[in-house]
Amino acid sequence: MCIRLILLCLAFAFSAKAETFKTGFTDGVDRYFVAPEIWTNPMEAWKVRNGRLEVHLPQANLNAHILTHQIKSGKGSFATSVDLGAITGDLKSAGFRIGIKSQLGDYRSALLFGKGIDAGINKDGKLFIGKKVGANVSSPSVNLSLTLKENAGKSEITLIASAKGKQLASLKSSLPSISGNIALVSNFGKGKALKHWFDNWSLSGDKIIKNDSQTFGPILWTQYSLSRKVMKMVALIAPIGKSDSQICALQVKVDGKWKTIQEREIHSQSRTAHFREEAWDDSKDHEYRIAYEFKDDKGQLNTHYWAGTVRRDPIDKKLTVAGFTGNKSEAFPNALMAENVAKQNPDVLFFSGDQIYEDVGGYGIIRTEGEDSLVNYLRKYYLFGWAFRDIMKDRPSIILPDDHDVYQGNIWGNGGNQISMKKHSQGGYNMFADFVNAVHATQVGHHPDAWDPRPMKRNISVYHGDMVYGRVSFAIIADRMFKSGPEGLVNEWKGRPDHCKDKNYPVEKLDHPKAKLLGDRQLTFLDAWGKDWKGADMKVVLSQTIFCNLANYHGPGQQFIFADLDSNGWPQTGRNKALSAIRKGFGFMYAGDQHLASIVHHGIDEQGDAGFSFCVPSIAAGYPRSWRPDKEGRPIVNRIDGLKETGDYQDGFKNKVRVYAIGNPEAVNRKPILEKLHDKASGHGVITLDKKSGDIKMECFKLLFDADKLKKDDQFPGWPRTINMSKMYGKAAKAYLPEISVSGLEKNPVFQVSDAQGNVVYTVRNTSNIFRPKVFADGSYSVKVGDPDSGKWKTLNDLKASQEKVKVEVKF
Repeated sequence: MCIRLILLCLAFAFSAKAETFKTGFTDGVDRYFVAPEIWTNPMEAWKVRNGRLEVHLPQANLNAHILTHQIKSGKGSFATSVDLGAITGDLKSAGFRIGIKSQLGDYRSALLFGKGIDAGINKDGKLFIGKKVGANVSSPSVNLSLTLKENAGKSEITLIASAKGKQLASLKSSLPSISGNIALVSNFGKGKALKHWFDNWSLSGDKIIKNDSQTFGPILWTQYSLSRKVMKMVALIAPIGKSDSQICALQVKVDGKWKTIQEREIHSQSRTAHFREEAWDDSKDHEYRIAYEFKDDKGQLNTHYWAGTVRRDPIDKKLTVAGFTGNKSEAFPNALMAENVAKQNPDVLFFSGDQIYEDVGGYGIIRTEGEDSLVNYLRKYYLFGWAFRDIMKDRPSIILPDDHDVYQGNIWGNGGNQISMKKHSQGGYNMFADFVNAVHATQVGHHPDAWDPRPMKRNISVYHGDMVYGRVSFAIIADRMFKSGPEGLVNEWKGRPDHCKDKNYPVEKLDHPKAKLLGDRQLTFLDAWGKDWKGADMKVVLSQTIFCNLANYHGPGQQFIFADLDSNGWPQTGRNKALSAIRKGFGFMYAGDQHLASIVHHGIDEQGDAGFSFCVPSIAAGYPRSWRPDKEGRPIVNRIDGLKETGDYQDGFKNKVRVYAIGNPEAVNRKPILEKLHDKASGHGVITLDKKSGDIKMECFKLLFDADKLKKDDQFPGWPRTINMSKMYGKAAKAYLPEISVSGLEKNPVFQVSDAQGNVVYTVRNTSNIFRPKVFADGSYSVKVGDPDSGKWKTLNDLKASQEKVKVEVKF
């Protein structure tokens, strides 16, 4: 006997123009996921159980949309019917919503922002269609049917409530043309929220259009990485029930046939299946698919698939990495951005944080420990995946959770401390440990293995480590996880402990000796990463945000914030330790979070003595930020190409920054959604890494553009810009070591310079076999020369720092 939910999507054409849809539910099922053809708002408020669809968490405006069937515009008719009832008491405030449309005109956007015509039983127990109210319906359950016939732009609607085959009440109304989504609704408008159940929902008519490709689930999407011949993949599965199959399979196509290479259990909290395959042949593309089995009411298996391509390791070409951050849901499903990125066809996707915000998808958040809270998060993250899954399935992605991803306005992780939301500035995570780990499982579970996998406090997982792909070594540093909180440590002012608004405040006092930015383990990793060039010609650091406090005007009113302790400009010593470690490996910095695109050359002791960072703009900017030193009348020093707001400055913590480009929002925003987001400086970044020359090309695209028809103003002022990897350690040389000429190696050599005490000054793979190492102090040095790929090394000792040009040959 079948014990699983069945959604019987008959979805067959009963005539040339009419489409039919019908649901039916089976006993023995208890789960949040309804069916591939239905999306519920919010997912955590609905459950399939007791052989029907029930409201689990009652609140206003709960709705369940058909994804695969919409009402088309123009002449025609349709009918929809459902059995519904109150779980307790008489039936009130439930029924249909038809013709649901949003400003963006996408059926998925309509799920979140759509408006339509409500029809059903109101809070007083009476039939209604829009504003028209009819007779009372006194019954705990009814069959509610709605028919619509449209002609010449006029829709005639009839609504009938019946019970046990007897008509209880009917109502007719005439309305303008109707088209869009169709949904069930529990709890129209305001009033006491009730629990309802629904069953036997059907839809038919020649005004209905069907698109079977518009399903979502049970396999939602995949994320993968490829590094050092290890392929890791996460399959995200909808919140299935305990009676559903708990196993899904990874299959690859071999000689034209699908072969299962791994089967994995679906994690009960994150609803993810994790695959790790060693000795992956990275020399060619591989078609793959995830397979998962549903059963119908007859016990027959229906296999669902999600397919994509694991691309080869592009070691022989320039590597492009598209960068994103900050994803408010107003632009969902982000169709324009996803389409443009697909046209740009990057090799890697990098999402630097805030894949979700607490308000994404509406209906608030749930902080109480338990499954409802986890599904509350998953539902929001599913919207992110729904938007970008078609580009994620065919290329590696790196995804870094940030503060809003774990339901915090800001985050100072402090090694995993438990804190209350009101005291989050003290440092730690407000949400329970299983929640944070579920976030990590969904967002970083496909990353290459952590460099040091020991968990933090409360057994919260870590993920800092590296990925080597396309002969680029990426350091993933998770820069908020160990950072100290400011409250009780440095703040002496009233108000928010992270916002110092007094420009005369002695910010040196904020550099507390106990305050950390990166944890000791992260710094140890960066030190080792900077020395390790095996398989790599260039290096890139991926972090949530950049190492300075650039954005100093915050919010809709552009309030001036002198020093923001949520930025990575604080603490200053921790910031300088990070930059010092990064520049020793000549790492370029790629990040987001600031809601403000920028190119910055960072300085520790002098302007520009460290490396460059590129902060990408928000996918869909909500909270605007700006950098406007010209407005403050600051002295203009070293203006870059005549661009406003550029040049040499100190940030609010007196960190040295040379600003090359800035993507400030417009002063006035237009009203249409995409235009408004465009004006608020939304967009994305792309870097192109040329391993032969060492050049890094940075591009920064505004939201509204066509990748097939590029125009000059499609990018923010100051982009595109190209810099060379050699500038990632910008400190000026005091002297030089002898020029070293290397022969006998297949690849360009790596040079590791160490001082007389054995301290590594820096390590770099040069773009040619001739290199003259710069040094920053007089004295003797050693240089280790070779190729980590082949394991061939030689060491030159007692090389003297000098201004004279001396040559040395090294033969292998």
